Amino acid sequence: MSVDGETERLKTEADEPGWEVDPDDEWGLAVIATVGRQLRLRREAVGMRVADFGRAVGYGEDMVRKIESGKRIPQPGYLDKGDEVLGAGGLISAMKEDVEKVRYPKQVRDLAQLEARAVELLSYGNHNLHGLLQTEEYAWALLRTRRPVPPEGQLEQAVAARMARKVIYERSPAAEFSFVLEETTLRRPVGGKMVWRRQLEHLLEMAQLRNVEIQVMPMDRWDHPGMGGRVQVLKFGDGSAVGRMDDEFNGRPVHDPRQLRILELRYGIIRAEALTARESLSFVEQLVGET
Repeated sequence: MSVDGETERLKTEADEPGWEVDPDDEWGLAVIATVGRQLRLRREAVGMRVADFGRAVGYGEDMVRKIESGKRIPQPGYLDKGDEVLGAGGLISAMKEDVEKVRYPKQVRDLAQLEARAVELLSYGNHNLHGLLQTEEYAWALLRTRRPVPPEGQLEQAVAARMARKVIYERSPAAEFSFVLEETTLRRPVGGKMVWRRQLEHLLEMAQLRNVEIQVMPMDRWDHPGMGGRVQVLKFGDGSAVGRMDDEFNGRPVHDPRQLRILELRYGIIRAEALTARESLSFVEQLVGET
């Protein structure tokens, strides 16, 4: 394939970092193996060689083989182009939804599935803003503080997964959200002044949603059970729930009603100690004015 008389460079693994399959993700491995097998069978059915198919979709032969053997996650554009080249009538492109899920770490997928079932979410954070409240650029800045620094592709994957969880806000009927944010998380200029300001403005927008309540815990209020760390509870329509707290039950998720009662008791006290939603809105507006 050529462009303006020059040979077009075909994509290699170096062009797409972060699209490897997690070896511990059994569901993800099965999905990618199935997608790869379907691609190979359709390519062989039309009598197209690996090298020819690779040139047609803009990828090197080695990449095509790895995707067909289930060792690499194909990008959406690869599937769309492959569908067109192989005349699959949209059947290959239809695989994009499951393939996209595989890109997200298993623990994030599990969390997203729980959030998707929840009818009520309670969250107290004393270190960073909850992922469901973060802007994309704030999430990028936050994740880049990790050490050792993850590969850019891995960061891209983590940010995309975090943003994808926000689909929960579009659900009908809507879930109820209660967030209590420590004042320090709002004053810390993560990502620099402009990223920080846009994040604060985003919080103001979120606070306008009828099913979202945001409260601020002032720094001078220390006599509450949130001093031990984050508290999170997800309640489901069948009456069950799951929750966790950093300094309780070894920080592990719990389902037992007796343990959940402790978390809800603590969250209730935290919520009562924080500013009201109206006071919190005014507080964030004041911070925006100061930035």
